[in-house]
Amino acid sequence: MPSLADTYYATATALLTRACEVNAPTLKKLGALLGASVASGGVIHTFGSGHSEVIGREIIGRAGGLVCVSGIFDSTGGFIENLVGYGTKLAERYDRQYGLLAGETIIVISNSGKNSSPIEVALYAKQKGMNVISLTSVEMAKLAVTVHPSGKKLHDIADYTLDNLGLPGDAITPVTDTINAGPTSTLIGATLLNLLMLETIEWLKTNGHHLPILRSQNMPNAIEYNRELGKKYKGRLSRQLA
Repeated sequence: MPSLADTYYATATALLTRACEVNAPTLKKLGALLGASVASGGVIHTFGSGHSEVIGREIIGRAGGLVCVSGIFDSTGGFIENLVGYGTKLAERYDRQYGLLAGETIIVISNSGKNSSPIEVALYAKQKGMNVISLTSVEMAKLAVTVHPSGKKLHDIADYTLDNLGLPGDAITPVTDTINAGPTSTLIGATLLNLLMLETIEWLKTNGHHLPILRSQNMPNAIEYNRELGKKYKGRLSRQLA
């Protein structure tokens, strides 16, 4: 009988492969959308409440990633993510400081798609004329009951949806008849975002544009190189470069 770890690995890697295949057409389309925005000086924004913030942070200030990615962060760690109005205030404050500009894109991450803060951030971005990408589990969202007064869930608002294909409850490995362990939303979500960045970079390369890709600051002269890249985005990035 396989161990819990072996069972998780086999199931999770199979799910990851399927998620990459299912989302490939959307990723390709979004690569062109984001590429054109980056080429014109635009910033890519992210928001994830609670643990979903970890997924968004994967592509912010990342070695081998685009310099022009910035994130809305919740200092409560998602503790009050269902306080109606709080997500709007987060977006407004971020907008005042860094700018959420029409034509730019925000990636809003919520595994269930039902919580108030990510829904409000998405609604605010739509009002600003932005493109909204949701990263969610569509199956989980269909079962979940939204807590937002609009009655909407995240994927109802988004212009595009990346589906992590997660099971309701996130965990995929049966431990007992009633308990599962081993979540997949971070593994698959982070991979999908890295694929999205690569599709964007490929569009930029194919169309002859500058490639604003960060280097690991542990490599020689990388800090100076990254700072030079970041000059173009002064005042627009939530994570300062070294």
